[in-house]
Amino acid sequence: MNQVIFNKYDTHKLKEVVNHINSEKIFLVRANKSFLTSNAKTFINKLVDNQNHTSFFEFDPNPQIEDLKRGISLFKKGNFELIIAIGGGSVIDMAKLISVFAHQNQNIDDIVLGKVQINNNKTPLIAIPTTAGTGAEATHFAVLYRDKSKYSVAHPTILPDYVYLSSEFSLSANSYLTACTGLDAFCQAIESVWSVNSNIKSEEYALKAIEIIWNNLQKAVKNNNEQAKKQMLEASFLAGKAINITKTTAPHAISYAFTSYYNIPHGHAVALSLPYFLHYNYNVSNIDCSDQRGANKVKERIDKVLNILKIEINDVQTVFVKFFDSLGININISTLVKNFDKNIIINNINTERLSNNPRIVTKETIENMLK
Repeated sequence: MNQVIFNKYDTHKLKEVVNHINSEKIFLVRANKSFLTSNAKTFINKLVDNQNHTSFFEFDPNPQIEDLKRGISLFKKGNFELIIAIGGGSVIDMAKLISVFAHQNQNIDDIVLGKVQINNNKTPLIAIPTTAGTGAEATHFAVLYRDKSKYSVAHPTILPDYVYLSSEFSLSANSYLTACTGLDAFCQAIESVWSVNSNIKSEEYALKAIEIIWNNLQKAVKNNNEQAKKQMLEASFLAGKAINITKTTAPHAISYAFTSYYNIPHGHAVALSLPYFLHYNYNVSNIDCSDQRGANKVKERIDKVLNILKIEINDVQTVFVKFFDSLGININISTLVKNFDKNIIINNINTERLSNNPRIVTKETIENMLK
């Protein structure tokens, strides 16, 4: 499926799409507080004019399967012909799932657990990200949680039909949110480069995203620089396109339990293990390499990342900690988490994401990282 992408100079074209679909009623999936503070409400009111729309926004920042079921129930009560999602990654993921799951005849739990297949029916979806980092607007999968376990549902129809990219919505985001979402994109891009599923196109997207983020994230966080935030939005979209091909790897696999059990925001949680796995994966050998192209190919790809960052592999930990500190992000688990139990992390790793890592990860590997 090909997406149609609009930027802030194409608002009239986006409005044409809304009018062309001729929706009598629009289903709006949005955030709560940030819908007002980000200027999203004003934008939506202008976009849909006087067309009736129903809002769904009362769901967890880490969407739960119960939230999805409530959203689908509300959606089915109206004659909705269009869904508009405006918000961060959780909002867009929720809208993506509703747009497809509302047309499935199978049990929702069975679909999430991968027991039954998804059909191709959906309601058209416009995705409007208000943060720069998740890349949810560019992927054909969506994340939700079931009993504190993270699941990623993937299908071509889950990809949003239309995307509107404008940095105007991210200017009101605080520095911590800007850092967390930016680091999510940073981790996505780096993981995409070393993923066993990488190819020439995904590498092109990912390396460009890394370069943009490395040069702009600090300015976006510390100065709320509008041009830097515009660049971050582009980088986020590129990182999303990269992982749409490759999916994520070990840092993401480990991050979800930190979010579920210790309430560490996703981007922050992923950053916790990024320096460790950058060094770990670089030292891959043909004995423990899970990439069929071999250990040397993995190193070659990681070298491209190091060249962009202009650092040596042995300096990764020092440089990254300094970089994260400048963003207000602490990655020292012992000071970040009280009463930390490593077994919670070890026993709740997302094995699907772990399988994309280019070097085999064992329990001992995780234990060393957590030290």
